[in-house]
Amino acid sequence: MAMEIHQDWEEKIKEQHRENKENLIQELLSQYGTHAAEVKRKNLIDMGPKPFSILAFHNKFFEQIRRAFIMGSYYPALTSSCALGERILNHLVRTLREDFKSTPEYKKIYRKDSFDNWDVPINTLESWQVLLPDVVKAFQDLLELRRRSIHFDPAVDQDDRPLALQAIKYLSKIIGTQFSAVGSQPWFIPGTPGESYIKKDAERLPFIKHIYLPNCQLVGPQNRIEVVGDRLLVQDNNKYENVEISDEEFRDLRLKRNLPQNDPPRL
Repeated sequence: MAMEIHQDWEEKIKEQHRENKENLIQELLSQYGTHAAEVKRKNLIDMGPKPFSILAFHNKFFEQIRRAFIMGSYYPALTSSCALGERILNHLVRTLREDFKSTPEYKKIYRKDSFDNWDVPINTLESWQVLLPDVVKAFQDLLELRRRSIHFDPAVDQDDRPLALQAIKYLSKIIGTQFSAVGSQPWFIPGTPGESYIKKDAERLPFIKHIYLPNCQLVGPQNRIEVVGDRLLVQDNNKYENVEISDEEFRDLRLKRNLPQNDPPRL
């Protein structure tokens, strides 16, 4: 969560934010211990909020990286960020390459199971229009940090914390932009606040077909989201007509479904 309190907020909002902030700090100290508490607190704040990926291994390994940074293990956090970045690139190329057999890039990568030269997968995925532009830049920036941290730069001995923090920021950008469950990514239907639905045309894209759809649930516009314990469950037992509707029609029906029952439609 963001720790900054803005002066233009209402006093009630400020107080709620202070309570949430204090609860988060206490939870941190309970989890990581009170030794060097201020350092751990600063490390958490400096990292910023944790992005959530639709792929479980991203969340699992990135959480381990963030824990290392909070505890002051900066060099392990730095090198692990680079390792996870490389794993993400390799996973994407291996998962998607069979859908790009007719491209010039395929002959360069079809026999390899991993790539330690990041330029190859980054350029390949960019040519295939898989990676969003901001993600390409973040991978390139993370690659420069990898070269410094792995292939020996003496300055890393003193700069391990700022370099680790920068690596975490780049990785957050990659995960939060390319693999987010919510947002303004071009494959989501716009105009459904707080919810995400894949565009019909986007379903045929290899990245969406192999990465997103296996982690999605097929629903209609009358679906219902319920909180059960600490999980969100999507329920949709509604019977729909056997007709196709456009993304815009789906959005309008969904917005109408979410309106309070005593309010007139505002579409």
